[in-house]
Amino acid sequence: MWMDRTSYAEQLLPKDPNLTQVLHVLDAHGLPQMSVRPMLGQLLTVLSKGCQRALEIGTYAGYSGICIARGLTPEGRLVTIEQRANHAELAARNFRDAGLAEVVEIRVGDALEQLESLMKESGEPFDLVFIDADKPRYGKYLETVLPLCRVGAWIVCDNVLARDRVLDPNDQNPTPAAMRRFNQGLFHHPRLTSALLPIYDGIALARVGPTSG
Repeated sequence: MWMDRTSYAEQLLPKDPNLTQVLHVLDAHGLPQMSVRPMLGQLLTVLSKGCQRALEIGTYAGYSGICIARGLTPEGRLVTIEQRANHAELAARNFRDAGLAEVVEIRVGDALEQLESLMKESGEPFDLVFIDADKPRYGKYLETVLPLCRVGAWIVCDNVLARDRVLDPNDQNPTPAAMRRFNQGLFHHPRLTSALLPIYDGIALARVGPTSG
């Protein structure tokens, strides 16, 4: 029997005990398996190669953070924001077990408040941003992170198809309605060159350009 395309692609990836541990930890704590899928994790590693600073909105248990942190330069750092303290604690343990405790800084709290704090700190700009948090606020996250990004930075957003609910224009519930607005804005933003990959639950990629004027 033939495999489907996703299964074929994922079986090409080598076994990864650190990422497998994240999934086991979630099961052990009765938490849903909401980590990114394996090939998206690999894509994040590919995009983070050579990056100095990365930002993640939505840590969960650390699966995607591990993937991002692995690609960074030896001096690179990942700042990851998680609203729930219990998730942050699990992620910290998983980062430590993956040998990445010194690479990753976890900030606990509301994402927009944490982003505002980052803006006030005037640190080095980010080379990669991954957004995987509450969907109705994706648009606000995007506008807030843009000033924090270096020209040429990648912005990656997960779940932009909202379980295919964006396909139904009559579905005006908050999440699909917000994601339709977000996707439109992503492709019409003057500073972004964007693509939407219709795999998994939809992955959006955008490259940050210079400000106009």
